[in-house]
Amino acid sequence: MNDMTSAAAETFDVVVVGGGPAGATAAADLAAKGHSVLLLDKAGRIKPCGGAIPPRLIRDFRIPDELLCARISSARMIPPSGRFVDMPIDTGGYVGMVDRETFDEWLRERARLQGATRRRGSFERLTRDADGTTLVHYTPKATSGEPGEIAVRARMVIGADGARSGVARAAIPGAEKIPFVFAYHEIVRAPKTASEAYDPARCDVHYDGRFSPDFYSWVFPHGDTMSIGTGSANKGFSLRGSVGDLRMKLGLSEAATIRREGAPIPLKPLKKWDNGRDIIVVGDAAGVVAPSSGEGIYYAMACARFAADAVHEALVSGDARALAGARRTFMKAHGKVFWILGVMQWFWYRNDRLRERFVIICKDKDVQRLTWEAYMNKELARRDPMAHVRIFFKDLGHLMGLART
Repeated sequence: MNDMTSAAAETFDVVVVGGGPAGATAAADLAAKGHSVLLLDKAGRIKPCGGAIPPRLIRDFRIPDELLCARISSARMIPPSGRFVDMPIDTGGYVGMVDRETFDEWLRERARLQGATRRRGSFERLTRDADGTTLVHYTPKATSGEPGEIAVRARMVIGADGARSGVARAAIPGAEKIPFVFAYHEIVRAPKTASEAYDPARCDVHYDGRFSPDFYSWVFPHGDTMSIGTGSANKGFSLRGSVGDLRMKLGLSEAATIRREGAPIPLKPLKKWDNGRDIIVVGDAAGVVAPSSGEGIYYAMACARFAADAVHEALVSGDARALAGARRTFMKAHGKVFWILGVMQWFWYRNDRLRERFVIICKDKDVQRLTWEAYMNKELARRDPMAHVRIFFKDLGHLMGLART
């Protein structure tokens, strides 16, 4: 791009690349603070996702009831033997379920209503203008009369463009080394009546090497539809074949398939989220998906809110060092949980024998209660220290093979 063309380019305080929960949240927050924001979203992309959102997300981000397509009151953990363990939410609470196609669009539209400019297009690259301002190049959604690649100027750029973020790879050292699980799911028409294989108020999690050698598979209700999916870091494992086998086992092979989606899911936060100048990444691009569970929506939106605050501070103060505060704040709030879940995944998901023992541990009422408290409130439960002690010794017994199965 020559100087004349770049000088004529639109200028925004912030360009957000990617319109998923992270990007839409950052755009809405920054627009609400009075900044000029461009939200650039690739047309037609829906991430494969079970769609579970905890009560804290619903509260913190003011999610209306009409976006919830189901309310979950129990989870079923299913090991290779089939001797499942049910984990009811005894507190009377629930886990909300959303369809990402509807949920993400609502978040993008909320950003627009806050003042952000929405555009459909595919991110291409980053360059710098003669004065050092970042230029974000993108190709608009194809319609007659539109140019090919165009560019806009950005005082700050937020990369919210997924696990293989082009923004991250262009600006953040080490972004290409982040570990992934590859996820695939099928949205299918839900049965009209509940059965042993399907309950509209229950999430089923299958810890079975036949369906995932190193992660898990799921059946999550979405009201009139359901998500049946699996994940694995094994590139030679057929995710689509696995979902087909799971559907056959559950008697759901004939259920109408509405859409199929696949994508990489990161399993470790990047060590650095910003370039120290004017670019920061959020959500999957920053690697904030919880190990073991694969939960990402809450963490993406929380991460984006911290990043929006950091970007606002940097814009107002002119001090780019503020950007680093987003990762520090996030890791202080959630880093310990990520570490614990990472250890759990590394140990318990290695083979079917360990998966079987892992599910047995989930029978324990202390485990169930503390798990739901931590999940729903997004913080480690500290009110009952003796429960943690009891769990420690029970886990030790399973690790040493002393506990009964």
